[in-house]
Amino acid sequence: MSLRIIFMGTPDFSVPTLQSLKHAGHEIVAVYTQPPRPGGRRGLDLVKSPVHQAAELLGIPVLTPLNFKADEDRETFRSFKADVAVVVAYGLLLPEAILTGTRLGCYNGHASLLPRWRGAAPIQRAIMAGDAKTGMMVMQMEKGLDTGPVAFTAEVEIGANMTAGELHDKLMLVGARTMIEAMEKLEADDLPLTPQAEDGVLYASKIEKSETRIDFSRPARDVHNHIRGLSPFPGAWFEAEINGRQERIKVLGSELSDGSGQAGTVLDDGLTVACVEGAVRLTKLQKAGGKPLAAAEFLRGTPLPAGTRL
Repeated sequence: MSLRIIFMGTPDFSVPTLQSLKHAGHEIVAVYTQPPRPGGRRGLDLVKSPVHQAAELLGIPVLTPLNFKADEDRETFRSFKADVAVVVAYGLLLPEAILTGTRLGCYNGHASLLPRWRGAAPIQRAIMAGDAKTGMMVMQMEKGLDTGPVAFTAEVEIGANMTAGELHDKLMLVGARTMIEAMEKLEADDLPLTPQAEDGVLYASKIEKSETRIDFSRPARDVHNHIRGLSPFPGAWFEAEINGRQERIKVLGSELSDGSGQAGTVLDDGLTVACVEGAVRLTKLQKAGGKPLAAAEFLRGTPLPAGTRL
């Protein structure tokens, strides 16, 4: 036996779940993903999403509606007569007609320990807040934003120096395994659902450009969490004077360090920077148009000696 599944997802994060469901023997009757967007080296080519590309390799029909406002799109969804829809980072809020458009409803793989970090950027926000753990949850979807009852939970520890990119890669594999377990239980009519707690709700709002600049006047731990929470994308950054002009430099890795001084001052030749409380050592950096470099290699081409103000 297997389930007839509509899969809905867009980025790399969603791909392992799609592949795992297919390899587990379920019938993926259709894949929904965001439409191709401008990309390529000059931004002139239309680039299919990672899920779109993965679905084509698996021989699965792909649909890319802008939304589900048209009756035709809603009817097409229902016409697949799917048992369930599996949603992982699709990027669209689903209307009631879609949430109820399969026999067993829609189940979402969400990268947080709900109700903490509902919304768009749960991985980044968990690290930026200094959380010691997060996880993947499979929940039954309803009209509210990530408010549905939870079916499965898999906790993941967040290492002291773990970046958002590293946590992303770990959670996408955990999420695939968790969804497979959930669908096995659903197929056997043995999937427990637990309402989310009413306390502890936090929203993981989208990362805005205005919050990516590093503020060394904050405590070192906050600065460190900010850097790793935005690594590798969009990247936290500072400005420094290099060869007589201000340049923006991304920081993709850091560690807590000993030291004190005026906030934003480089304290040694190893890129230890003073914060208002303590210091951070910058371990991986990237200039505009350059490639990410370990601090020692970066400093060989771009000196930032002790006393430099960032």
